[in-house]
Formats: sequence, C-alpha cells, structure tokens
Amino acid sequence: MQYTHLFFDLDRTLWDMERNATETLSDLFFQFSLHEKGIGSATEFIEHYNHYNDLLWDRYRRKIIDKATLRALRFRQTLAHFGIHDKKLAHQFDESYLAQAPLKNNLIPGALALLESLKDIYEIHIITNGFHEVQHHKINSSGLAPYLKTIITSEQCGYTKPDYRIFTHALKLTGGETDNSLMIGDDLHVDIVGARDAGWHQVYFNPAANPHQESVTYEIKELNELNQILRS
Repeated sequence: MQYTHLFFDLDRTLWDMERNATETLSDLFFQFSLHEKGIGSATEFIEHYNHYNDLLWDRYRRKIIDKATLRALRFRQTLAHFGIHDKKLAHQFDESYLAQAPLKNNLIPGALALLESLKDIYEIHIITNGFHEVQHHKINSSGLAPYLKTIITSEQCGYTKPDYRIFTHALKLTGGETDNSLMIGDDLHVDIVGARDAGWHQVYFNPAANPHQESVTYEIKELNELNQILRS
C-alpha cells in the first residue's frame, strides 16, 4: 500500500503524556503544599487524579460533559477523595497544570528520529482529542512543529475520535484519501477502531503488548517499526 498522508495521535504516541503529566503534577503537589493538607505523597495524589481524569475524559469523548466541566471536576474530585473540598484550590491547580504541563518536552522514545526520517517523503499530520490551545503548546515546546503540516483537534472541528466524522474532516482538510492515509495511535478504541470504521488503514502503537481481539492493519511496539511497515 502506497501511503502519502500519515496521521499521528499526539498524547502517548509522540508526546510522552505519562512522564510529562507526572513531572508537572509532582511539582504542583509541592507548590500547593498538598502534603500539608493530609495527602500522603505525590504518587498517591497522581494515582487518584489519573483515575478521575480518565473517567471524565471518557465522558467528554462521549459528549456527556463539555470541556469546562471536565476542567472543573478533575482536580475537584481528586481533592475531594482526600477530604479536601476547595473549589478555589481545584481551579488554581487546574490553571497551573494547563500552564505548565504543555511546556514539558519529553517525547516517546524514537519520536523525533522517526519524524526526521519521514518528513521528506510523507505529509505528516496530527489528529488529537486534546484541548486545542494546549496541544499547540505541546507541539511547539517539544520540537514537533517543524515536522507537521496539519494539526487537527477535536475541539476545533467539533467531533472527537472515534467519531468517523473527525477522520472525514481530516481528509477534507489535508486532501488525503482513505486509501493513501494511515492513522498511527496508541488508543485501540479511540484511534485505531475509529480510523478502521472510517475506512482507513491503521497502526496500533502498543508498547506494552496489551492483548486484544480487534482486527488492526498493523501493530508495533516501538515507533521505529513504522519505517519497516512503510517500506514493505
């Protein structure tokens, strides 16, 4: 198959979400003196934050809640888990998180080397469900921007992955076709099944080798394996 357009997810596919978020949340844990408010450790705080954040993002993708609600609740619920009911603190924490996390520049191993090897051959794009302004900050801060032709955010186009309409929008915006476009992402349902249902070929980036029963076009554990697929 001759691909000309490569569409990458951003978080956990190119931008190291876990590492960048953990570093930021650890910094903010001490900045806001949460250890003095009865929370035992940053690790414990982050564990519960991830739980509530994942639940809220799932509801956001399914259009049950909006962006403002997600932002209002994720730290409020986390703090409430520890018996801290302080809306002002939750709001300040959220504002600080969104200001600091996008400036972190840790990437998934091999990301820049891969993009460097592809940039003169393919048109490279991003499709992300992340907040529009935040994702642009991440891309600029981490050095990804020079490799990307188009950045498509769900907030900007009005549809979130796995909705097939975000993939249709991506093709219209970039001039790609279903038979020459390839989606690369780490979320089996959101990125891969979504792209598959839109008629695209896909590459499931599965570094942990999580077992699954879905039919996917390709599957890789390391980003550099993508070059082998594209050369085959």
